[in-house]
Amino acid sequence: MKKYTQAEVQRFVDISTKLLDTRMTMHDIYDAIVANDPKSVIAISFDESGKMIKQTYSEFKDDVFKTSSKLSKLLSGIPAGTVVGIKLKNSPKWPVIFWALLMCGHSPLLIDAKLPKENADNLLRQAKAKAIIANDEEKFIVPSFRLNDIAKEEVDYQFRPDWANHLIFCSSGTTGDAKMMVYAGKNMVYQILAARNIPETSLTLIHPGAIRNFAMLPFHHVFGFIAVLLWFTYYGKSVVYPASQATPDLLYAIKKAKCTHIFSVPLLWDKIAQTVNRTIVSMKPGMADVFSRMIAYNTGKISKKEAGLGGSKSIKGLFQKKVLGKKVEYCISGGGFLSPKTQNVINGIGYPLYNGYGMTEVGITSVERSPDVDTRLRGSIGQAFDGVNYRVVDSHGEVCKPNVPGELQIKSNIVHGREIIGGVMKYVDWPDGFFPSGDIAYMDEDGRVYLRGRIKDTIILGNGENVYPDEIESYFKDVKNLNNVVCLGVKFPGEKEEKITLVCEVDNSVTDEALEKIHEDIKAINSTLQTEKKVQAILVNKRPLPLSGSMKVKRFVIKDAIEKGSKDFIAFDAPKKKTVSFEGYDQAKVDEVLHHVIKVFAKILALPEFKIEPDADWGADLGGDSMSYIDMAQTLNKEFKVDIPEELWGKLMTANDFTKEILDLTK
Repeated sequence: MKKYTQAEVQRFVDISTKLLDTRMTMHDIYDAIVANDPKSVIAISFDESGKMIKQTYSEFKDDVFKTSSKLSKLLSGIPAGTVVGIKLKNSPKWPVIFWALLMCGHSPLLIDAKLPKENADNLLRQAKAKAIIANDEEKFIVPSFRLNDIAKEEVDYQFRPDWANHLIFCSSGTTGDAKMMVYAGKNMVYQILAARNIPETSLTLIHPGAIRNFAMLPFHHVFGFIAVLLWFTYYGKSVVYPASQATPDLLYAIKKAKCTHIFSVPLLWDKIAQTVNRTIVSMKPGMADVFSRMIAYNTGKISKKEAGLGGSKSIKGLFQKKVLGKKVEYCISGGGFLSPKTQNVINGIGYPLYNGYGMTEVGITSVERSPDVDTRLRGSIGQAFDGVNYRVVDSHGEVCKPNVPGELQIKSNIVHGREIIGGVMKYVDWPDGFFPSGDIAYMDEDGRVYLRGRIKDTIILGNGENVYPDEIESYFKDVKNLNNVVCLGVKFPGEKEEKITLVCEVDNSVTDEALEKIHEDIKAINSTLQTEKKVQAILVNKRPLPLSGSMKVKRFVIKDAIEKGSKDFIAFDAPKKKTVSFEGYDQAKVDEVLHHVIKVFAKILALPEFKIEPDADWGADLGGDSMSYIDMAQTLNKEFKVDIPEELWGKLMTANDFTKEILDLTK
């Protein structure tokens, strides 16, 4: 990284505190953003052909004013000060719409672009929103305006801004009572000021030079809005937008735009670490050893001499070129537990990955900032930012001694001051001003905080021992052919206590042999764990595990489904379905008959043909009943001019079963 003069650093440090001399409003933040060098680039995006498009701070300022004047006309029938939803994917237009709404007097309600219409309507209703900016085709319960509608409107150059001063984050998009956090401009100013000592203590996270931060995290989410958009545009840096969330587009944008900063949730870093590990394992022994030594060297475990070729910059550059490119200089993981294994691998390939912390209710309150790799690898979320106080308390509310786990509580001017729950807005307050996070953590003597998990996720065993699912999951994430894994406590039918249960997501295409290998690998790892941490039940799921808008696995949705007997989750040691063998049969004839049988199944069951797997059970998998079974069997007799013996009815249950029987009857 470039060395900066004392004068450059001081000018940069001065930027950190200039909001202290303002009225501390959203208007003041905007003025500070557009006061950056007009020629500097605020946004980099890509069109469908992969061409890079840049927008300067000057162009951004013009765009916000013009868009606000257009919105003021489109929303002319809506009183100033009311709420308007933003339901858009990340793009250079997202921050334009956000600031334009505030400029014309409306408080933005930040909604997940992927949220279903009925859930979005629920949020709009409870927030008493009067309109929404969205590119969805559906009609919402309030007037909706698309980006094209705004673009067609004429600019009113006589428009006079009338600034609003609040924004609203949503922590829930369910159909029940939603919880929404209302932040005033003052809260957001203190969020920016929380980073004011960073330039003095660390010139890696924020520095005077060029920074290109990757907009992977959605801006409706507090992590994406603050850590990617708000902080870095305030400091005059660039935000890079991929053409889509498809992996090739993400990697293309990161490398083509030469991104320096990548912030994401643990799920992304886990996936990258898994890919790296599998790549190394697949190498020839000599090269695998070189790259393993590279990881050990970059994480401070061996000297450069011991690393040999693995300690060379060329080897590191070669590996980085295949992952996220060679320009990445700072990474943050936030929004959940970061596995020590993942932390080790990402830092090991030369990407400095730091662990951070924040919540929808409190904003972003810390990140580990030590340049020392050994400190990073301990997994702390760092010391509290300037103006933020952390404390860890036990179940009685007493402050815990260092290194003793308890609930993490947060006190800060960043914390939201009002909530909307069930459509009712109220001011909020907490004992001593400390917000209870619901996270279990401990704090060391230096004030660094280490997360253990969520209180609501903790599994309490019969002996009173607490088990933290995040920790258990971290042991199994590198198992080959495992897409994802989640640990939770499940009370199975007839059981009095919860069992530590591991749910494994695998591809539908995984073979029986690969599935058995996964099972064996899990059992081998499990055998090494302490007794109270051993997994007691292992289930496999061939569907993607449900994720929240913040890319966290929805543990309680899975727990509820399993306890209600969902057939999506199967025990690894459950009896396997009998596979029908067509050895010795003419394959063309088999395919012809099977295709016809599936058509009959689909017609009787009123299902699309692609839903009918050849080995899917008529009742258990496809939902057929005895009456429809009889109809199906009689239809097959008629279609193929055969007479399937009635004594086989109820025994033949799959399309493959009937195909083989029909082939035998027509020989």
